[in-house]
Order: sequence, then C-alpha cells, then structure tokens
Amino acid sequence: MTTIFAHETWFDADSFPTDWGFAAQALTLVLLAAAVAATVAVRVTARNFPGVDVGWLARCAPFMPFAVRIHLAVSLVGLLSLGYYLFPAMDLQANAAGILLGAVMALAAIGMATGYHARWAAGLLVAAGPLGMIEFGFLPVLQRVDLVGLAVFILLAGAGRWSADHELGRTVDPSPAVAGQAVWALKVCAGLALIVVAFAEKLAVPGMALDFLAHHEQFNLAQQVGLGWSDLEFTRVAGAIEVLFGLLLISGALSQACVLIAGIPFNATLWFFGPTELVGHMPVYGAMLVLLVYGSDPALRPAVGSLWPFGKRPIERVRAALAASPA
Repeated sequence: MTTIFAHETWFDADSFPTDWGFAAQALTLVLLAAAVAATVAVRVTARNFPGVDVGWLARCAPFMPFAVRIHLAVSLVGLLSLGYYLFPAMDLQANAAGILLGAVMALAAIGMATGYHARWAAGLLVAAGPLGMIEFGFLPVLQRVDLVGLAVFILLAGAGRWSADHELGRTVDPSPAVAGQAVWALKVCAGLALIVVAFAEKLAVPGMALDFLAHHEQFNLAQQVGLGWSDLEFTRVAGAIEVLFGLLLISGALSQACVLIAGIPFNATLWFFGPTELVGHMPVYGAMLVLLVYGSDPALRPAVGSLWPFGKRPIERVRAALAASPA
C-alpha cells in the first residue's frame, strides 16, 4: 500500500478539520486492536525464531553511528536547500526566525557530517524541536520525532568511526549495552513518528487523506487490485497498517523481516514524489538500516527487541562524555 508512507502534509498545504470520531468508530478500533495483536504475535514468534545471523551485515555494526550521522546530515541539508525546517510541511520564511532556525539545522548538519563534536550537534538537533514549536506549533514538529531518536542515538553511542571525534580520541565504539540503549531510543522515536503521522494524516484527519486520494486515484491500491474499497475504507486500513508498522518498530522483534517488508512502500513512493519524499524519509531509512544491521548480529539482536534496556543511567553517561569533550 504505497500511499501509507506518502505524507499528504508534505504535498498539500490545505487545512483539514480534525475528526476523532472517525478514529473512534468501531471498525477503526477493531483494526487498531488487530495491529496490537499482530505486534504481540510477532514478539511471541520471535521467542522461537528471533532472526537470521547475517555475518556481512553484522560486521557493519561498528559503522552504524556513521550511517546515522550521514542520514541525518543529508536529510537536514536537503530539507534546508528546499526551504523546509525539519519537515517538508514547515516552510522557512525570510525573516529573523527563519534565519535562526535555518542556522540551527545547518550547524547540526555540519556536526553530523564531520563527526566533530557530534554529541553537541546531536543535542542541538534535539533542541531544534522545541525551537521549531515556537514558530510552527506542536503537532508539525511532533511528526518529526524520528529525528530525535537518531539524535539521541548519537548522544548515547557517540560519533563512531569515520568521524573527527574518533580521530581525535574523543569517542570509541559503543559497548553492546550502550548500543542497545541507543537503538532503543532510535526505534521508539521512529515508531512513534509513524503512529503520529497515521493519526495526523489519516485516522484523525480523514479529510486530508480523502483529498489526497481524490487527486491521486492510483494510490487507492485496493481499487487497483479489484477489491472495490472506497477511499474512506482504504484510508482506515492504511492508517491501521501504518500504526502496525510503528508498533513493530517500537517492539524491535523480528526486526530484519519487519524492515524488509516496510522498506517496500517506503521506497516505492520515491518514484512518484522524488526529492521531497527522499529527504523527508531519510531519517527513517537510517533507523531501518540500524535495525536491520543490529538485528543481523546475534550479540546485538536481543538489545533490538528489548522493551527497556536501561539498567544503568544513560543520561549520566552522556553528561560525562560531554564534560570530557573539550570546548
């Protein structure tokens, strides 16, 4: 269902009223309950079939901080070059606020691309959320919570290899425990982003999805394969499936299979929407890559599926790392 991951708010500036009544309808609730049940079933299945060891992918694990940094840098530079702030629906204006927010993105992108004081750059990216809320409001920024997950990943794991920090001895490869905590933040934020978007563009604002489908009839794939679903019925199912993928990312169980399946619609939309879709989805691509690689490593796979890996205090570790970094 390609339209699931084609964000209507990125391509339609019209305002649509919120309709929580649609989300609360019995059929919608049944589909959401089915999504929860499916997630539980996947976790139960993962107890006996946790995943497949893929050696060449597992050997990429030490380079995942680098991969996350580059995905973030490319996304931030791409969005900024198109005149957007964090999200293709947030236009930067040629005023003091727009220049300040653009500078925040540029500094974060430079820090991520070079790996120079990467933890500080990650902290700046986390701060970009509250700063953006002042200009754009709460909900648009909340839809970019996946960026927070990747930033926290770098805060915990450090810049990793192929970074200025690594060359200068400011950071080392994360331990398995730290990697588990970092990937937890990444997967939870990526999953929450999908769930928030499912409600913000479909289940709680069905008018937006209906308007999108009215102008892009080919995206109602149910009609394309002969099921005969109306646009409203398709919107309901598409929203529930998006919630399902969000829950599966948060769960982390069978991450290899879930990433490969979710990757099909995520990549299919690039054919139709091009650069805007690419830079908008880049953080999610980074999160999916980490889950795929860590899920292929037998030593890291349990951490990917952990629901709460914080046996120690990661925030104190970050503070200590920041304090040890020279200004």
